[in-house]
Amino acid sequence: MLRAVDIREISETDWAQVWPIVRDVVEAAETFVYDPSMSSSQAWQTWVEAPPGLTVVAIQEHRVVGTAKMGPNHGGPGSHVSTASFMVAADVRGRGVGTAMCRFALAWAKERGYAGMQFNAVAESNYRAVELYERQGFTVIGTVPGAFVHPTMGHVGLHVMYRVF
Repeated sequence: MLRAVDIREISETDWAQVWPIVRDVVEAAETFVYDPSMSSSQAWQTWVEAPPGLTVVAIQEHRVVGTAKMGPNHGGPGSHVSTASFMVAADVRGRGVGTAMCRFALAWAKERGYAGMQFNAVAESNYRAVELYERQGFTVIGTVPGAFVHPTMGHVGLHVMYRVF
């Protein structure tokens, strides 16, 4: 059973707990298109969004168990569509933390008047994420064949997923 998850804006002091989550996800090279050898400072620069974006942490029993970032998908004429990314600590995956963060990001984007949310690169092999996003109303609108090199599955597609508000 899922314990309560509190979601709030990230602070610099959270990074000591966030970095191990980011590092583990990125080093696994199974879901994100980030360089697996990125440093903590490179990860901070990549992950922590400046306004109008937002980066948050998911807290459970005084522990950071996940993190998400959200903001405009593109600038200029594309700035009316939002995007978001999520990472969850390995030991709590499948327990609703990702769902809670996704719902938070969707509410955040709706409140700010975005027209929808687009995910640009969801590895089709990331079945849990694809199913989570579909449960939240996203649709796969296209797949770039073989665009992601999974460490054990080889070349797999990258989905573009979208949800209109």
